[in-house]
Amino acid sequence: MPHITVDYTATLDFDCRAFIEELHPMVRERSATRGVCKTLCRAVESHSDGPHACVAHVTIGLMPGRTEAVKDRLADDVLALLGKHITTPGTVTSAEVRDLPTSYRIHTP
Repeated sequence: MPHITVDYTATLDFDCRAFIEELHPMVRERSATRGVCKTLCRAVESHSDGPHACVAHVTIGLMPGRTEAVKDRLADDVLALLGKHITTPGTVTSAEVRDLPTSYRIHTP
């Protein structure tokens, strides 16, 4: 049930589908979830990050219960995976793994 967003500069040479094909099993394994990853890949037309031409950021929302160490390791692993899939020099990459708030709800038809 992890919720994942991948935001990246639209001009970046980045195959988000190939990235998430490797990301999903990693997230399920590292977070010990049996749920299905729900992922949005969003190419952003404009951004502001000083001299950097390209940016990619991954946010992973998990149900509460994982230790900070588990979330830290997952964030590090996500950054390493981004590095494998993004080869554009000077690209700033970041990752955040957080608990979903208690107000989180989902509706599945």
